[in-house]
Amino acid sequence: MKDLLALYKSHLIFEQNLSPNSVDAYTRDVCRYLEYLKRNDITDPLSATPRHVHRLVRSLTEIGLSAPSVARNISSIRGFYRFLIGENIAEKDPTENIDRPKTPRRLPSVLTYEEVLSIINVPDVNTPLGLRNRAMLEIIYACGLRISELLSLTINSIYFDQQIVRIFGKGRKERLVPVSDSALEWCSRYIDQARPYLDRFQRSAGILFLNRHGRRISRMGFWKVLNGCLAEVGIRKKIHPHTFRHSFATHLLENGADLRAVQEMLGHVDISTTQIYTHLDRSFIQKEYKTYHPRS
Repeated sequence: MKDLLALYKSHLIFEQNLSPNSVDAYTRDVCRYLEYLKRNDITDPLSATPRHVHRLVRSLTEIGLSAPSVARNISSIRGFYRFLIGENIAEKDPTENIDRPKTPRRLPSVLTYEEVLSIINVPDVNTPLGLRNRAMLEIIYACGLRISELLSLTINSIYFDQQIVRIFGKGRKERLVPVSDSALEWCSRYIDQARPYLDRFQRSAGILFLNRHGRRISRMGFWKVLNGCLAEVGIRKKIHPHTFRHSFATHLLENGADLRAVQEMLGHVDISTTQIYTHLDRSFIQKEYKTYHPRS
C-alpha cells in the first residue's frame, strides 16, 4: 500500500504540479482510506469494493466530518484510483458510482471598499516592517491574490513599466494580472527603502516579502499582520487573507467589469467558480435596473 501511495504522491507533485498544501491534503485523505481498509483486513486497495468506500463515507460522517470534507475525501480516493487505472495497475474504480454529498455553496464574506482602505492605511510606513505590511496589503487586494501567491512573489514578479504582476497559481499555472498605481508605488517604496534592510543577511533568494530575519514571511506572519490591522480599525466580522480576493472580485463586478475578465484575473479554470461573486453584486444589479429598465 505504501508503495502505491508513494507513486501517487509523486504523480501529484511532478505531473499534476499541485501545491504542497494540495498534495498533503490528497495524500492524507488517501492514507486515511488505506488505513481504514487495513483495519478491515483489506491489504490491497485493488481488492476494495464500493461497499468499503460506502462504509468509510458513513464512518466519516458519523465522526462529525462536514459534507465538504467528506466530498473532498471521496474526490481524493477517486483521484487515487484514476491514477492507478491510468498506470494499468488497477482495472476498476470502486468510487465510480458513489456520489459526493451535496454541499451548500456559501457566499464568501467581503469587505467594503471603505473597509479595505481603513485596513490598508493602518501600518506605520515609517518603519521597515510597516512599509512591508502596507505593500503586502496593497498588492493582495490590487491583484486578488491567494495568500500562497502573495508570499511566493519575487522581486522579478512585478513588471513596473508594464504595470502587471506575474503570478504562479494553483498547479503552477501562470497568469499576468494588472496592478494599480497605488500598489506599484508602495511596492517600489518597500523595495527601495525597507527590503534592503530586511535582506541584510542575504537569505531571501529573491523573495519579495521578507520577515525580520530576512526569509520569506509565513502564512502565520501575514495572519498576525492582518489581525493587528483589524483590531486597530475595529472590524469584527470574520476576515481572513482570502477575503481580500473575494473583495477584489466583488468590487470589480460592482463597477461593471466583464465576468470573463475577472475569471482570467483570478485564474479560475471554470467560470462557474467566478460566478459566485455575481450573487454578491446586488448593488450593481440594482443600479443596472434603475438605469436601463423603462419603468424603474
